[in-house]
Amino acid sequence: MKLLIVESPSKAKTIEKYLDGKYTVRASVGHVRDLPKSNKKAIDIPAGFVPHYEISKGKEKVVDELRALGHKATEILLATDPDREGEAISWHLEQILEEDKKIKAPIKRVTFHEITKDAVEEALKKPRDIDDKLVKAQEARRVLDRLVGYDLSGLIWKKVRYGLSAGRVQSPALRIIMEREREIRAFIPEKYWVLEGMFQTPKKVDIKLIANEEPRDKDFVDEVISFGKSNPWEVVEVKTGEQKRSPRAPFTTSTLQQVASTRLGFSPSRTMQVAQKLYEAGHITYMRTDSTNLSAVAVGQILALVQKKYGKEYAEAHTYKTKSKNAQEAHEAIRPTHIESLSVGSTDEQKKLYKLIWERAISSQMTDAKLMKTKISALPTKTSLSNWKHKNEYPAFSTNGSRMLFPGWLLVDSDARGEDVELPEINEGDALKVLELGSLEKETQPPSRYSEAGLVKELEARGIGRPSTYASIMRTIEDRGYVTKEGRTLFPTDTGDVVSTFLEANFMDYISDTFTAEMEDKLDDIAEGNREYVKTLKDFYGPFSKDVKEKDKLDKITNLGDAPAEFKCPVCDKDMIVKLGRNGKFLSCSTYPECTGARTFDGKVMEGPKEIGEMCPLCGIDKDGKPKEPTKSGGGKLVLREGKFGMFISCSRYPKCKFIKEDEEERKKKMTGVECPTCKKGEMMERRGRFGIFYSCSNYPDCKNAIKAKPTGNICTMCGSLMMDGTKTIPERCSNTKCPNHRPDKLNKMQ
Repeated sequence: MKLLIVESPSKAKTIEKYLDGKYTVRASVGHVRDLPKSNKKAIDIPAGFVPHYEISKGKEKVVDELRALGHKATEILLATDPDREGEAISWHLEQILEEDKKIKAPIKRVTFHEITKDAVEEALKKPRDIDDKLVKAQEARRVLDRLVGYDLSGLIWKKVRYGLSAGRVQSPALRIIMEREREIRAFIPEKYWVLEGMFQTPKKVDIKLIANEEPRDKDFVDEVISFGKSNPWEVVEVKTGEQKRSPRAPFTTSTLQQVASTRLGFSPSRTMQVAQKLYEAGHITYMRTDSTNLSAVAVGQILALVQKKYGKEYAEAHTYKTKSKNAQEAHEAIRPTHIESLSVGSTDEQKKLYKLIWERAISSQMTDAKLMKTKISALPTKTSLSNWKHKNEYPAFSTNGSRMLFPGWLLVDSDARGEDVELPEINEGDALKVLELGSLEKETQPPSRYSEAGLVKELEARGIGRPSTYASIMRTIEDRGYVTKEGRTLFPTDTGDVVSTFLEANFMDYISDTFTAEMEDKLDDIAEGNREYVKTLKDFYGPFSKDVKEKDKLDKITNLGDAPAEFKCPVCDKDMIVKLGRNGKFLSCSTYPECTGARTFDGKVMEGPKEIGEMCPLCGIDKDGKPKEPTKSGGGKLVLREGKFGMFISCSRYPKCKFIKEDEEERKKKMTGVECPTCKKGEMMERRGRFGIFYSCSNYPDCKNAIKAKPTGNICTMCGSLMMDGTKTIPERCSNTKCPNHRPDKLNKMQ
């Protein structure tokens, strides 16, 4: 038996169809090993930054199955994704399998950039060893990110607030957002006026003209309008010229994320999820790439299709220069695997994204579009202007038009076309009649905040991150509460502002564009075998850890500045200061902790925690049931607090003591009556988290079993997990996301 291991189950199903039973195909379901959460155990720094891996939680069954299949195998091929991360997953699989002495089969690596029958069969002919250089580069990235994140996050916990985080790439991304936000805050708007007029041509056709200048002086504006209304006008210039618009390069990861955001409204992470499904189904080439190259075979297929579908005059081969200096030229841009397939995908999202990819790939090998551009300019007559006495010249009024001569590539990528603007026939020297002339008062606008697409573009331009990391960067800064998304716009939160300000003030050398981009280059050098793993990490971590230790002497950030003078403490009437809380900035009495008066950032009085006259049963009572004296480690009292979801009772030492008293009646309402199948002691109950309602064992934290929806009380016949509420079309489904019965709709189709 020959064993082929890929990453995803859907990818395994697609490939298995191509191999006609020659290989047993199984999925690792992503990573099988990772660093433990504890940094002390994770990386042995003195030994040369040696990482110590462990089987990822929940992957024990997967690993056991792969080992069991390995016992029977005569050949084992690792076919994970063709990038650094995929190479690292293959290496981990190799390590796990080689540790099992019962496995005697040779283990090799194969790669393919598209999941088609030809590509898979060709790859199987060229097995190779694991690329140690790529593995080392990925390992260096992982270790580096862990070291930076662990040390910086720990310091931020101490100096800013518990539970916050920082990272090698996420922090520069947050800094870029905050730099733009500070520009917006510092921006002082200026008034300006748009001058526009409606004129009539000699052939009685109305035409709207707008001044080329936008004056800041209202008196000058009034003079222009007054003079223009009282004098005759003429056409001073009719400028026409042919303009070419060249096709755009096929998609890279970055450009796909940007265009999918702009045209489809997809977030970067959503785009990558949908693209992953298309890739695994064999519809597109690998979607993590920074190359704009297309293979000679693909170019030939595209040109043939264009000639057949649109005509020879539309076909023209193009090559594109990849912008990223570290792009892997052997890789292709993202393109359809079957050029002739105009529409594929099992969901609307897949169909939309595929259409986008197909149009971009096909149009990239088409002729330039040709447009006729026209500009008409007008002024009061020369005779009239001799009477213009103002020191500034009279502004010309103009309009632009365009007419498609030959659509070229825009025939396919119609969304990039725009609309034709036809202008009336007119000649230089023609008289114009003034119908209307006026002005619109406006204000200059600050620079716009970043959208996700805009931030991806900016990160790419600055060399921060790599195609595979953009989506995770967006997700991380949002999950950490550093930014919120309104529509497509990213707004930094108060927490994001404080964290970024702290890092910029104390660690700017490590979150600068230059440093971050240079570190990415060094990781690329490791991948190419031009730089040593240990030296790279040592050169960085020595100075970095020293700086972190020195900054440990900094005082905790409790004061973010003085509050507005009009807001006095509601308790003692003293001045107030700005502080950072879990829900953002608020105003605190300057004498805290002597006085606990507080207001919201906009001045509303905040009710502080109120003691209810009971000691905390977790930390406030000794083994004999007597109250403990208040100390740093105990003596907490129960207080009534206000949280996101209303009033609740907790320990006064929260978050150091996490005891929360639940109302018995409310607790009973949340109980489902369904026994927890994991510990068989607790009962599944409703809880609320940052992502909404979920259900977990009442025995938490001793039992951490949790599911996304309300349990029905039934047990899955396929895997033994709890069944839970589904949707309108799927009334009940398995809570185990890896079980086929989690999506019974797909299961029914397969049957």
